[in-house]
Amino acid sequence: MVHQLPGTTFSNPAERGDYDSDASAVLTLAELNRWLALAVAVYHGQIHGTLGQTPAGRWEQGIAEDGRPVTVASELAFLVDFLPVFRWALTRTGFQLDHVQYYSDALKPWIACRERLDKFVLRRDPRDISRIWVLDPDGTAYVQVPYRTLSRPPISAWENKAATDRLREQGRAQVDENSLFQMVEQMRRLTEEAAAKTRGARPPGPGAPSPDATLPCPSRGTESSRPRRCCGGCGWRPSRSR
Repeated sequence: MVHQLPGTTFSNPAERGDYDSDASAVLTLAELNRWLALAVAVYHGQIHGTLGQTPAGRWEQGIAEDGRPVTVASELAFLVDFLPVFRWALTRTGFQLDHVQYYSDALKPWIACRERLDKFVLRRDPRDISRIWVLDPDGTAYVQVPYRTLSRPPISAWENKAATDRLREQGRAQVDENSLFQMVEQMRRLTEEAAAKTRGARPPGPGAPSPDATLPCPSRGTESSRPRRCCGGCGWRPSRSR
């Protein structure tokens, strides 16, 4: 089903041929994540050919027979445990990671005695670096710490790196936070303008999904005739402005 989405890379280069996946893509990473989540949810509600019942029904049957298995108690703690780890020194203004300042009043007690503390364990979601999680010095709990400047928009680690590289190419010896976010804004604007121009300018190869084609609803694949809403009423609304 994923290969029916505009921008697919197909199963291999030979199958892809001359199809320009980058030019045809219309979904952001966040939208693709949502589409995949809906597709998985729909799968669990459909009759499985081998089981003869829905996967969700088989799950409930297993619970009735063997009891409920151990599950995640805290979704946030589960997420944080899998995020990339950084070891960083605390300064009087908080933490600075990849040219971005992070601060919270919760850091004040540690700032006061920072000279006696080792580097902190930080975790950050590369998809959204607008906050970090800081492990307290006792190693017992994580504290969420946002941007020091809360008005900044969420950006990804990849946008951060791309903007930093672009500023370096322009001859910037030092990258500051203001110029970083200004460059991210410029890059986003250029991407949106380029996407609007290329969607109708490059026809897809034979048999390839067009970026203007109806996106397959997760519950009905290419049969759906309602591109703005999942036919199962799940609220799937793909953006077509990328």
